[in-house]
Amino acid sequence: MFPTLIGTVVIAGIVGYLSEKTRFTHNGIVQSIIICIGGAFLFYFVRLMFGFGFSSPGLNAIVSSIGALIIVPTHWRK
Repeated sequence: MFPTLIGTVVIAGIVGYLSEKTRFTHNGIVQSIIICIGGAFLFYFVRLMFGFGFSSPGLNAIVSSIGALIIVPTHWRK
């Protein structure tokens, strides 16, 4: 259980970093990483409590990180 949580955080951090480097988002590197980790934590605990998610913990981390980046806008574009 603990290695899965650490892996989720690492994957979410990588997704946040790559989203900024590929210009998918314009939040800033640290902000995108924080948003991704928060979304991954939320989805991880929903998976634990309710059993809702995909079969792979890595896929859960990637999908939840991208979903959090899409849902949480932090930079208002002009």
